[in-house]
Amino acid sequence: MRRALLISAGLLALGNYLGLVQACSHDKEWTAEELAELERKWGFEWSFSGISSFAHLKHVKCLTTPSELFDIGIIGVPFDTAVSYRPGARFGPRAIRQASSRQTSFRGFNPRANINPYQSWAKVLDCGDVPVTPMDNAVALAQMTAAFTELVSRGTVSPLLQRPKLITLGGDHSLALPALRALKAAYGRPLRVLHFDAHLDTWHPEKYPSAWPSDQAHFNHGSMFWIAGNEDLLANNATAAAAAGGGWSAAPSVHAGLRTRLSGDDFEDWDDDTRQNWIRLTADDIDDVGTAGIISSILEAFAPKDGEEEQDPIYLSVDIDVLDPAFAPGTGTPEPGGWTTRELIRILRGIEGLNIVGADVVEVAPAYQGAGEETALAAAQVVYEILSSMVKKGLQEMGRVGGGAGSSSGGGGHDEL
Repeated sequence: MRRALLISAGLLALGNYLGLVQACSHDKEWTAEELAELERKWGFEWSFSGISSFAHLKHVKCLTTPSELFDIGIIGVPFDTAVSYRPGARFGPRAIRQASSRQTSFRGFNPRANINPYQSWAKVLDCGDVPVTPMDNAVALAQMTAAFTELVSRGTVSPLLQRPKLITLGGDHSLALPALRALKAAYGRPLRVLHFDAHLDTWHPEKYPSAWPSDQAHFNHGSMFWIAGNEDLLANNATAAAAAGGGWSAAPSVHAGLRTRLSGDDFEDWDDDTRQNWIRLTADDIDDVGTAGIISSILEAFAPKDGEEEQDPIYLSVDIDVLDPAFAPGTGTPEPGGWTTRELIRILRGIEGLNIVGADVVEVAPAYQGAGEETALAAAQVVYEILSSMVKKGLQEMGRVGGGAGSSSGGGGHDEL
């Protein structure tokens, strides 16, 4: 009994001592040198370690932290209840972040673009995810619209930008609609779209036959650009351009990588797409003109119009199914005969001079990819290339770097838009 009491007393004394040490530690005022030493010892993370954020970027829940300003934000939208075939893209943001783990600011130099986007003028954050409900698409659409509107209305760190830019990790492709709503409100004018995809995504909602039509059902990942055009969000529409004021004129948007089947027994889907003022570049076109021809066609379509010195603001939307399923099987609506990952990267590098004011990489559904994460790896690389272009464009505006591929033909857009 006496021995047990002595042991208990000893343990109590030890606990009190450790508590005193801990209290003293809490009271310690750390010097800048000591903090720097801690950072030197323990601040580094290997590509396989640490909490998962895109490219090990600082993670901030930007929607609830308005005091944390940024220039370019990576934002996840884990939403996939507007798909027409295989679900699973709600897990896309997580998969893309995981696949980006070999990207770090320490080893982030892009030799294709001659820039390290993580160590330049732009403050880049991983802004976390928009908490989108999977229960009600009408509510989800309202949530996404409000979230994008909130973020693009924030201030920036760099005086180069009047408002931050977002690169969205999807999620299904329907998220482009709320993104365009927010951007039109922010810029005060309709936008043009550069759309990489196997599918048109300009289908009238009634192309999806149903005996129970509804506004909510009309919103899906194949109709969002049709809806955007009807909401005057796109500069394709002469009425939208006129309503925006400022002398803007109608100008087309561009699809690239198309190879989808069409409705019925004719080309009515293409005819309707043409009436909506879209230019189509098919996946097969690359066999005839190569990546250089695709790049040239895109730059020609988006070149400043006669009498205009600056490019229109452009929204870049990349559906990962633009790639062949051999390179990106983890997606909801795969289509054989697509481009290779290398071809897409080459095209993205060739159009780096465009005035991209926002972007998305969507339709990554990791459940359908292999153990090697090939789809998510491709998506993470695409995000990296888009980020490189946004940062390099800023340096070009400041006159600190020369124009890269596509910058001279791409015109002289300014990011103050």
